[in-house]
This record gives sequence, structure tokens and C-alpha cells, in this order.
Amino acid sequence: MLHEWLYLVIFLTISMFIPAAAIGAAALLSPKKPSPLKNSIYECGIETVGPSRIQFKAQYYLYGLLFLIFDVETVLLYPFAVAYNRLTLFAVLEAVLFVAILAAALVYAWRKGALEWT
Repeated sequence: MLHEWLYLVIFLTISMFIPAAAIGAAALLSPKKPSPLKNSIYECGIETVGPSRIQFKAQYYLYGLLFLIFDVETVLLYPFAVAYNRLTLFAVLEAVLFVAILAAALVYAWRKGALEWT
């Protein structure tokens, strides 16, 4: 039993050492010639005009949330699709209920106008 854990300890040690060594080597070997231009914040190469902090519309967040909902739906339905021929009727009905709930949420968002770009 202890012999099996030894492989895990060796693997974890190596997996932590290699990235740390790469980051350390990059910090030691990289050229260091700082200048005010290099230390400035790079947006698009053009100086900003006006305030750089602006208020975004809440609609952008709604699009992000809707994308996240359907992205998670894809991740959760993938195991059902892989094991479809081995599922029981209850599991298939559970997946259909899950998709129906998300479809109802999409219809609700659509009717509320959350998908309209203004």
C-alpha cells in the first residue's frame, strides 16, 4: 500500500518542480531593460480620451449568464449522450426534464427582451 503512494508523491513532486523551475529560469534569464514606455499600461497603443472607467450596460452580463447557462447544460448533458444506450428510462426522463427547464428559461429570457440588442 505504501509503495503505491510513493508513486503519487514522486509524481506530485515532479509536477510542482518543473513549472517552478521554468518560471525561475525565465525570471533569471530574461532581459531586464525597464523604461517608462514599457511599464505603461497597454490598451491599444492609443492614449485614452476621457474617463477610462465607464459603466457597462447590464445586458452584457445577461448575455454572459445565458452563455454560461447553456455552456453548463452542454457539460452536464455530455455524459448522458455518451452513455445513452445504457441509461434507464428514469435517467432519460431526467435529462429531458433538465432540457425542458432550460428551454423554459430561454423562452422566459426571450419574452422579457433580454436577448434584444439595444
